[in-house]
Amino acid sequence: MFLVLFAILFITVILLDSTFDRQQKEAIRNQVIEEVSQGTLKFENSAERSSYINNQIQFREKTSGLDQDSLNPSTLVHRVISVITFDLGKSSFFTTDYGSSNVKDIIFEKVPKTLLLFTTATICAFVIGIFLGTYVAGKEGSWWDKFNSNSAIFSNSFPSWWIAMLMILIFAFTLHIFPSRATPLSSPSDPTYVVDLLYHMALPLITLIIVSFGGVAYIVRYFLINILNEDFIHAKRTMGISRRKILYSHALRNAGPPIATTVGLALAASFGGAIILEAVFDWPGMGKLYYDAIGLYDVPIIIGLTFISTVIFLVTIFITDISYTLLDPRVKGN
Repeated sequence: MFLVLFAILFITVILLDSTFDRQQKEAIRNQVIEEVSQGTLKFENSAERSSYINNQIQFREKTSGLDQDSLNPSTLVHRVISVITFDLGKSSFFTTDYGSSNVKDIIFEKVPKTLLLFTTATICAFVIGIFLGTYVAGKEGSWWDKFNSNSAIFSNSFPSWWIAMLMILIFAFTLHIFPSRATPLSSPSDPTYVVDLLYHMALPLITLIIVSFGGVAYIVRYFLINILNEDFIHAKRTMGISRRKILYSHALRNAGPPIATTVGLALAASFGGAIILEAVFDWPGMGKLYYDAIGLYDVPIIIGLTFISTVIFLVTIFITDISYTLLDPRVKGN
């Protein structure tokens, strides 16, 4: 897991290193000039002031390793360490709600909002999908079963951003139930901010659930039907146990490990679609920030978001593996 993380970081740093160096040098220069302008230092003439500024810039560039070859191994290691510690300087284009231009502050302000939206949507979609998939698995071949399968194929045939635009058209511009932009209007310091945030999150949340739950129900149905054809299930039937109890107490329990794996993988994959979906809804999360940072070529933000996205993805996969081990007694026994 850590090897994957470092590999992605090295590739990202190498690809964006020259631009990153240029922006870092510009940030250092602006910082020194701002400190001199607002400081108490007195200079006899402009030449002395310029000399002091240049010396400070050279000193800070050397301290940050910006005076070395960008492809030097020690320089690359220093860059990766800077990314891991979120020592990425300041953004030239973005600030937090409280006015900070520090890259770490900007990213950490957006992460909880993305996690809130996509984690909530994934949990809701899987709760609905598990109940629906279990129900249709007990009625294999019925019109409910066929309707669920066709609905899953139909809902997964359209990209999520197209469904998002359709939902905005219907619920924002036609019915006027939800706002077209998911960015809250109130300030984070406002007592009603949480309520405002949840209200603006409603339409993106509903869209994600609609896009996801049909596919989940189909997957749960697939796992359950396979388990219902196992020998131990046939043995339960010969013992006179009701079909409902077999379905919910035995089949669903045995389908728990693969379902849990599917939940984890879906949650990890959902963050990959955050860029487009958040941009469509204007949800103030990581995806929207990523989209804007790419458009403005804000390299420190791009590198920081790439790192935190990779960490979230790998942690989700790790938790999924642990969950599978805990739920499957065969793996636990080994």
